[in-house]
Amino acid sequence: MRMVFRWFGEGNDTVTLDQIRQIPGVEGIVWALHDIPAGEEWPLARIEEVRDQAKRYGLHIEVVESVNVHEDIKLGLPSRDQYIENYIRTIEKLAKVGVKVICYNFMPVFDWARTELFKEMEDGSTALFFEKSRIDGIDPMDLVRNISENSALTMPGWEPERLMHLTSLFEAYRGVTADDLWRNLDYFLQAVIPVAEQNGIRMAIHPDDPPWSIFGLPRIITGQENLRRFLSLYDSPANSITLCSGSLGANPDNDIISMIHEFHDRIPFTHIRNVRVYENGDFIETSHRTQDGTVDISGIVRAYHENGFSGYCRPDHGRHLWGEKCRPGYGLYDRALGIMYLWGLWDAYRRNESAVK
Repeated sequence: MRMVFRWFGEGNDTVTLDQIRQIPGVEGIVWALHDIPAGEEWPLARIEEVRDQAKRYGLHIEVVESVNVHEDIKLGLPSRDQYIENYIRTIEKLAKVGVKVICYNFMPVFDWARTELFKEMEDGSTALFFEKSRIDGIDPMDLVRNISENSALTMPGWEPERLMHLTSLFEAYRGVTADDLWRNLDYFLQAVIPVAEQNGIRMAIHPDDPPWSIFGLPRIITGQENLRRFLSLYDSPANSITLCSGSLGANPDNDIISMIHEFHDRIPFTHIRNVRVYENGDFIETSHRTQDGTVDISGIVRAYHENGFSGYCRPDHGRHLWGEKCRPGYGLYDRALGIMYLWGLWDAYRRNESAVK
């Protein structure tokens, strides 16, 4: 298991590279050029700038999250071919600086959805929260305003240039079915996966978050059956999964441990986080500790260990602790605590394995 840490770039993150390198076992950053609009080709000079920034602190940049997929690709519009060509050129540039994994998603309009960014928990910490009944009845623009007004930092998946056209985007998706989205995803994969193969990069799709339809928009990467379908679209190690225990774990019917055993050779990158799911469908993000949520984090780490996982792992969203002012879900303290919990589990399983031998 290779531990990495998401970083949003100089001037766009409250966490510094100097702090990241002090977390035990962290070898690299998970990064992106967040100011480049979806669909545009990434400039090589900017890519090299991030590489050089990380290198000064002994960190690599082998995992990118995300090279966002333009909505025209998801919609299957004639303009998609130009956006796919831009994507391909970006893949080629990323390979030049040693990138090995590109995490991306295929969610229409919204990358992820929460109704509250700083929900107070019993211990006084705060966390990202999803209130199902509220999302069922909220106007999408109200959700956008809530996200935009409650964070001074850019939020991944909530890019301003996309949200400015929210009304027209919803109109464009009117009548688009899950089958349409599958066809458009397949078209994208047939174009980009051969290029990824040639450049030694694994494209790793992220599950939908939450793993069900919201606002009437189709979502198709939600569980084991459709992950299996996704992998069958292009049978190659370059077509792979970012297995996120938090996204998938919001649906208690998802058996994440079974997914790891089935798909382990197609998981180059994993997000590990815990959520507490309530009977009414609400969920809140908790500490990584197994007992604090609904997701079997210790069982997940055991499954990775049993399958000899050697891919990249990052602690996903953390709580906001000790008065830290940070991007929602992306503070330093709880994610660092999460890393030490994950390492503790990993080391214990490794020691037990050695004792048995």
